[in-house]
Amino acid sequence: MYIVVNGGGKVASYLARTLLESGNDVALIEKRADVVEKLVQELPDRALVIQGDGCDVSFQDDAGVSRADVFVAVTGDDDDNLVACQLAKVAFGVPRAVSRVNNPKNEHIFNALGIEAISSTTIISRMIEEEATVGDIRTLATLRKGNMAIVEIELPEDRCVVCNRPVSELALPPNCVLVAVVRGNDDAETVHGGTLLGPGDTVIAFTSVESERVLKKVLTGI
Repeated sequence: MYIVVNGGGKVASYLARTLLESGNDVALIEKRADVVEKLVQELPDRALVIQGDGCDVSFQDDAGVSRADVFVAVTGDDDDNLVACQLAKVAFGVPRAVSRVNNPKNEHIFNALGIEAISSTTIISRMIEEEATVGDIRTLATLRKGNMAIVEIELPEDRCVVCNRPVSELALPPNCVLVAVVRGNDDAETVHGGTLLGPGDTVIAFTSVESERVLKKVLTGI
């Protein structure tokens, strides 16, 4: 697929890297020159990074929104995200527009305009409501009618088989992505290829349900 992302912050950067690693083609539109420079340095060369305003038709045109399968807006401004998604749909006919929504009260506006709204606040609340534990794998949420899940796995304090190894070297099962890690001091960070896991860390992963047990064995050796 070809995906255009409006925004260049941590969410956009992680999303772009994940999509690229999955074999997709990605373009990013970002206003800030320093952020653009950082993206160019951090992302693979095949990522197209454009400095400009994602709410401007000319920059969306430069990013190739007319041939995009998905347009994603993940800036910290709901108004900008809404305008950018509407522009992509109306001016370029993008088949699917997805937007980060910072204020959950705005979700209904996006949905009414045919934009898939994703609110982290709403997701977290659903995760809390749906929390369930099976064995020592905690399922925080199930998606797509149970085919995919967000799970939490705690690494052992001793005999940790994956500790001090970059995540990129781990033999993770198919359809599985490590999303975040929570350290012993409750500090959470986004996982990337160079992340080193440590004893007692709690790993948050997005995985197919059938791969949960394999993932647990890879991370814990049990």
